[in-house]
Amino acid sequence: MTSSDLLAPVVDDDGAPFWEYTAQHELRVQACANPECGELRFPPRPCCPHCRSFDSEWRRMSGKGRIWSYVFPHPPLLPAYAEMAPYNAIVVELADAPRIRLVGNLVTEAGAPWNSVDPSRLKIGARVQVVFARIGEFTMPQWVLER
Repeated sequence: MTSSDLLAPVVDDDGAPFWEYTAQHELRVQACANPECGELRFPPRPCCPHCRSFDSEWRRMSGKGRIWSYVFPHPPLLPAYAEMAPYNAIVVELADAPRIRLVGNLVTEAGAPWNSVDPSRLKIGARVQVVFARIGEFTMPQWVLER
């Protein structure tokens, strides 16, 4: 399996800064730049759903969170993914922004295989920290258990 066999993110104008920051190993989330609002939002979009402002900025997050949910996909899967099964897919609730949740994989270290963590170690509420790994053309956020 090569990284070119995996599905790649679709980058649009609103989400491009997210990927530019991950390439710098920074986790940032789009926020409303209206001083009377300031709400964080993900996925990125052109307009604030709270105040309808089109002004936005990207706020740096600590990269800490907790596992909100997880799943172990089972075949039938796309061929590139079937080779890695069983692996985990987790939903992480950010500590800095509890209403923001990101999807990724829990790994033993940045760039480790998606199936590198023993499934028995995944627990709802477990504290995690973001790490970054280059996969194909993208630097992807991955997650490790906090020590």
